[in-house]
Amino acid sequence: MPTEELQDVLGASRSLIMNEWDWPVHGLRHPPSGGTSGWYVWTGELSKEDDFFRPWHASHLLERCPELGHLLDLPPGTRFLVAPGYEDIWVDPSLLDV
Repeated sequence: MPTEELQDVLGASRSLIMNEWDWPVHGLRHPPSGGTSGWYVWTGELSKEDDFFRPWHASHLLERCPELGHLLDLPPGTRFLVAPGYEDIWVDPSLLDV
């Protein structure tokens, strides 16, 4: 991942930020906007709570979970699900309509 993108902000679940997480890790990418990468990354059940996602620099996520490095290069409209020994990547065009 290019250095400038490591400074991009993404939305991360509190569980990832607080290092209270377990596999699998989910991610989806909307188009980048206003200095954010468009990525939302979480563990556990996805919630609609306003504070479920918090801003976090991509570099901090990669320190915590370096296995995600190649995934953060994926384009907007992409989703992933990763666990030890498992990786699924797919396109979700609905992510582009925000």
